[in-house]
Amino acid sequence: MTAWDRPDPPTRPVPLDRERIVAAAVALADEGGLEAVSLRKIAARLGAGPMRLYGYIATKEELFDLMVDEVQAEILPEERPGDWREALGGLAHRTRRAALRHEWLADLLGGRPSLGPNGLALAEATLAALDGLADVDTVMRAVETVSAYFTGAIRREIANLRAERATGLSKRDWQRASGPYVTRMLATGRLPALAKAVYDGTDVDAEASFATGLNWVLDAVAAKLTPPSA
Repeated sequence: MTAWDRPDPPTRPVPLDRERIVAAAVALADEGGLEAVSLRKIAARLGAGPMRLYGYIATKEELFDLMVDEVQAEILPEERPGDWREALGGLAHRTRRAALRHEWLADLLGGRPSLGPNGLALAEATLAALDGLADVDTVMRAVETVSAYFTGAIRREIANLRAERATGLSKRDWQRASGPYVTRMLATGRLPALAKAVYDGTDVDAEASFATGLNWVLDAVAAKLTPPSA
């Protein structure tokens, strides 16, 4: 029996339901990451005994599945995408925005697919936008390729944000602190390609970098979805 099939137990003495439990878990994770989530802390926030929560949630992994599905409601498209590129691009951008609101989501992206109602609806909306453009295996690889890109990019961005908080150094502060060492290493002449990137490359923000990389990936997918001209 899955988390979504299991009926709620009686609500007395303190009214409880799975929706309130998951909302409390999401709030705790937003405040302190996944390590801040425990049934004991959720129970304390809801004013209930910890053992009562086991009637709703069997394991911590099941709770995480429910939390992901809750956030996936924020990723669902508000209306039917105009084409496959809008569908996959929109999925990537909405997932990134959701992860910036709920940083813990980055830690749970990329595993087994979510089977909750919102996760299934999101998969249906995505696949429906590509239906008929190629055989089903090509469509699945297209979705997996785009998902692999935005999952990695989101995790990198969140890791940088966490590093800023942990060290107290912004990206520019970190670059300035590391500058003398990097300059000495580049001056040896043993790293010419890296030197070119450091001195000649354009510094772009995370959002611009994400969008550029996504467009490149979508261009590559388009080549596989578009049949060759006669």
